[in-house]
Amino acid sequence: MTDDVLSRPPLHALLADGTTVCIRPAEPDDHDQLEGLYEHMSPENLRLRFFAASRRSAAMAAERACAPARPGYRALLAETNGQVIGLAEYDTGDDEDSAEISVAVADGLHHRGVGTLLIEHLVAAARADGITTFTADALSENHEVLRLFSDLGLRVARHFEGPEVRCTILLTEDDTYLSAVEARGRAADVASLGPLLCPNAVAVVGAGRRPGSVGRAILHHLRAGGFTRRLFAVNPGVRAILGVPSYPSVSALPKVPDLVVIAVPAAAVPATAEECGKTGVRALLVVSAGLDSDQAQALLAACRTYGMRLVGPNCLGISNTDPDLRLDATFAADHPRPGSAGVAVQSGGVGIALLDGLSRLGIGVSSFVSLGDKYDVSGNDMLQWWESDGRTGLALLHLESFGNPRAFSRTARRVTRRIPVLTVDAGRTDAGRRAAASHTAAAATRTMTRQALFTQAGITATRSVGELLETAALMHSQPLPTGSRVAIVTNAGGAGVLAADACAEAGLALPPPTPALVDDLLAVLPEGAAAGNPVDATAAVTEDQLEECVERLLRHPGIDAVLVALVPTAVAQATGDDLVRALTRAPGRPARPVVVVRLEQDLPVRLLPATYGGTIPSYAEPQAAARALAHAAHRAAWLARPAGTVPDLDGIEAERARRVVDDYLAALPQSRLRSTGGTPIDGGWLDPRTCADLLACYGIPQIPWAWAETEDEAVLAADRLRGFDGRVVMKAHWPGLVHKTQQHAVHLDLRGDSQVRAAFRDLETRFAGLMTGVVMQPLAARGTELFAGVVQDEVFGPLVLFGLGGTATEVLADHAARLAPLTDHDVHDLITSPRCAPLLLGAGGSGPVDLEDLEQLLLRLSRLAGDLPQLAEADFNPVLATPGQVTVLDARIRLLPRRPQDPYLRRLR
Repeated sequence: MTDDVLSRPPLHALLADGTTVCIRPAEPDDHDQLEGLYEHMSPENLRLRFFAASRRSAAMAAERACAPARPGYRALLAETNGQVIGLAEYDTGDDEDSAEISVAVADGLHHRGVGTLLIEHLVAAARADGITTFTADALSENHEVLRLFSDLGLRVARHFEGPEVRCTILLTEDDTYLSAVEARGRAADVASLGPLLCPNAVAVVGAGRRPGSVGRAILHHLRAGGFTRRLFAVNPGVRAILGVPSYPSVSALPKVPDLVVIAVPAAAVPATAEECGKTGVRALLVVSAGLDSDQAQALLAACRTYGMRLVGPNCLGISNTDPDLRLDATFAADHPRPGSAGVAVQSGGVGIALLDGLSRLGIGVSSFVSLGDKYDVSGNDMLQWWESDGRTGLALLHLESFGNPRAFSRTARRVTRRIPVLTVDAGRTDAGRRAAASHTAAAATRTMTRQALFTQAGITATRSVGELLETAALMHSQPLPTGSRVAIVTNAGGAGVLAADACAEAGLALPPPTPALVDDLLAVLPEGAAAGNPVDATAAVTEDQLEECVERLLRHPGIDAVLVALVPTAVAQATGDDLVRALTRAPGRPARPVVVVRLEQDLPVRLLPATYGGTIPSYAEPQAAARALAHAAHRAAWLARPAGTVPDLDGIEAERARRVVDDYLAALPQSRLRSTGGTPIDGGWLDPRTCADLLACYGIPQIPWAWAETEDEAVLAADRLRGFDGRVVMKAHWPGLVHKTQQHAVHLDLRGDSQVRAAFRDLETRFAGLMTGVVMQPLAARGTELFAGVVQDEVFGPLVLFGLGGTATEVLADHAARLAPLTDHDVHDLITSPRCAPLLLGAGGSGPVDLEDLEQLLLRLSRLAGDLPQLAEADFNPVLATPGQVTVLDARIRLLPRRPQDPYLRRLR
């Protein structure tokens, strides 16, 4: 076990029943507790663990786990409330790639997932240490441990030898294993949220006697909302508040509440949380604001120590509109309307706006959580709750930050295949692009990173609360379109033009009607109507005519959605026709979406009740209707597309690459590896030879090149490298040089030895004291200059970027981005998303580039970043793409000292 492992803070995670446990390395001071763990085991369990009911074996196991750290051995403990309840360990012995494992769980705590959780953490640690296989010996009658191994989700082989069985467990991380971990985490997460969102009793600490306090407002909401379970107030000065019995402290309550609402001054929050934990409370809702760092740390420590889930601090509250519960622990102005939308927000103001909008639309809320400062419960938790609660049909999120975006993305990909997940893309803008050393880092803006997350996860990202509600109205009330082809019908030509412009700007298609459809429509429309797209039904159209026109459009196979733009006219008033009624009196829900635009409408969006029991969305602006339809079309396309897979790649030498990285970082001066005075670690940019070695480990093709440190070496290199026309390129190099063109450190089109010598002398003179050598390359053939890169985001992980390359790449900003690991779909989207994509497909007469090689380049770059967390940035610019090949002409890579971390490992924030 390495020293850095021992110095790491403990991790907390959830058992199958929602209990919080601490996972940490064993230490010498744990010896007595570990001995006690074995001493309290039954003789039968001791026999199953040690193959004999031996107390001596138990003592030796405790000594081994608590011995000083040694290479190849690791022991992890699970503890709750300071009590050790489980141990898992591995020992490599003489084999660095394989380790023998064992696991022990305290009697009385079996079947709660202690052993499984410990093994999962042991697997993550072993992978980080380069171990690829676990082995374990067990008695063949030890069905529990054999089932534990087989249910992990890893490949397990068994070899029986008499009464014993030897298990070999491959530690390959594949989707089967991740799905198994995910399923266990989901069950544990939902169980832990029960006391928070379905409490049997609630107490409010901080409800004052006088109106105006937040605690009193929450207590009033709970009582007035009809909370069906027991309700208490905690206030030492009174016996009752608002008719609710009050007690002097949490410990004095007649029943231990599942949930305590804390609305006291910040200084009193940690002590209140500690009291709650000691009393046995299972969940806290902290609405108090203004906690300093010490108070925040003490609050979270109390929650972890006593196993309490926490919402807040600095939040609006929570609500669950289940009629059997009617929990409204918020201080919003009104009670939320019961319904089908799950809502989680970080901003209380946004939460109030969404609650009001959803109630007004009639969609209502299934459950609402104001996450506030999000110390614990997050959007990921709520997605899993809504997935399993049986009441939520629509998820709405407002998240300003992400604790574990990769785990969130995996959860969202699963959940959004069942229900729509919508979000407001908050924090899209940077104060300005950060000063960045490479093209990749400059391009990787916060907007691009978040958009990549939302796109890959299938989340519908809107730009405002209003757009979120407009889109939610459509997805709640209408079927998804099967495509993006929209037919517009209007009774006023101007309104139709506005709607057509809005649809085109939203990326929707307006196909012209076929001759047969034109005849079909004109047969039911009044004289003077025009059956184009838009369909101008004229002001003379009647209810019946409009209804039949829309029905015929909906039946046509070339139409995916119908937008009806209406304005009130004197003609309709005179005839008594209600054109809106023509759309709402259909006998059944249409198979394709219908939306209405009414320019005179007072509210941005309404849901009009239809005779078949559903609703139809009506918008005041055509842009809103078009945006909502576009979001629905994108969701339909995402759902129709099979889940992508990460392709297998041949020729990958990951272990050699890790040695290259480790050797390079080991040789760097310590000043480049340690942070001092708040200055971030900068690591180092690889020299050309190390960079080429690393790219070769992943089969990334580079143009032939040679290194030269003297004028004569440059001439010899040029002779070897000259291409078909004898021309070469010379690039200066020194540590830290990134933008060679900006520094005028490149000479192109060199012919003959004299030009090579002159170029070398020029660079040597201008960069005296800096330049360590030059890179010589043949002049590349003509082709399309592209850009590919990756940046390791501290929160989101590796982000792969692709687009138009060359010296103007940052100015043109023609890039797309996806988070690694890239699937086959992600690579296709990366290549086709930039504006330069038509050039790659042969536009301009140059012929299509080698798309297969381009896909391979991006996949290998993704794998490089995924395998090596030390890779901070990689910058390939330009990448030359031709019909015959794809080649990296210039590559820069920066490394930082980082240990790998498993983003899917089960742990609390």
